[in-house]
Amino acid sequence: MEVIQLYLPNLAKIFWLTALSFIIAVIWTPLFTDFLYRNRLGKRIRKTGFDESKAPIFYKLHKEKANTPTMGGLLIWVTVAVITLLFNLSRAGTWLPLFALVATGVIGAFDDLANIRGSGPQGIGLRFRFKFLIYLAIAAVGAWWFFFKLGWDVFHVPGVGDFFIGWWYIPLFILAIVFFAFAVNETDGLDGLAGGTLAISFASYAMIALVQGKIALAAFCGTIVGALLAFLWFNIYPARFFMGDTGSMALGMTLAVIAFLTNSVAVLPIIGFIFVLEAFSVIIQIISKKFFKKKIFLSAPIHHHFEALGWPEAKVTMRFWVIAAVTASIGLMIALIGRG
Repeated sequence: MEVIQLYLPNLAKIFWLTALSFIIAVIWTPLFTDFLYRNRLGKRIRKTGFDESKAPIFYKLHKEKANTPTMGGLLIWVTVAVITLLFNLSRAGTWLPLFALVATGVIGAFDDLANIRGSGPQGIGLRFRFKFLIYLAIAAVGAWWFFFKLGWDVFHVPGVGDFFIGWWYIPLFILAIVFFAFAVNETDGLDGLAGGTLAISFASYAMIALVQGKIALAAFCGTIVGALLAFLWFNIYPARFFMGDTGSMALGMTLAVIAFLTNSVAVLPIIGFIFVLEAFSVIIQIISKKFFKKKIFLSAPIHHHFEALGWPEAKVTMRFWVIAAVTASIGLMIALIGRG
């Protein structure tokens, strides 16, 4: 009872900001979708993979989704930014993740616009190598800030203890930030898939931040969850609009930043297991095609493999949600039991 009374005021703040985020996002979604459809901001379906080789299976599975409006991520991060600036701005808790969310979201929006306009070598937006360098630069700036400005060089392993890793903190930060930005981007391939798994992950980190006493950060995570749930209302199959890079890249990078702010990067691959699975399926596919001239999966990322096997899109999405909920619960339990 004493524990409940201790956390009750903080829980109230988290829940009301989560609810406010959901309500505001739902209210302005009709205006937003009308803008997207009226201006024909529809997504182009790629015909090639990351290695720029043809991807006929992917195109066959998703060609009917061409011209569905994209840039739905704006609904999420604009809502979160406004609420955070008005009700939850904290130098120690929300400045860094808010900056990561908005800055990466703006860059992702430019990529989405390039896709809509048919820019780029394949007519589907910015080249992968160019995007990689941009996000690598952003991650490098973040690593510099955490290491030199904040003086962070500790890696916590739940149940084991703290390890002072010195300058190795910089490459670890860059690797995690860039990896999860692109991993979430890869997951955003089916209606509702990225939105649902992200909501589960951010809810887990809201709990971790709350237990650590980082209330502003926990409320920030809750605000993202609320906006994600509103987005999901319109994005579940059949999707009214897509998240786009402006949402997936921004939320992936922000999730990793929050993991560093809570010093719980060790459990990030468990809490975000689906993102890791999706990213490695792409990496394995590329390596196999490049060096062995054959594919491991019918189509990558792995959710497209199950689609190609004949699974309905909604079934793949919901089963991945179940896996995400289970692994996030395991990661959360490890983080909470092993903290200290």
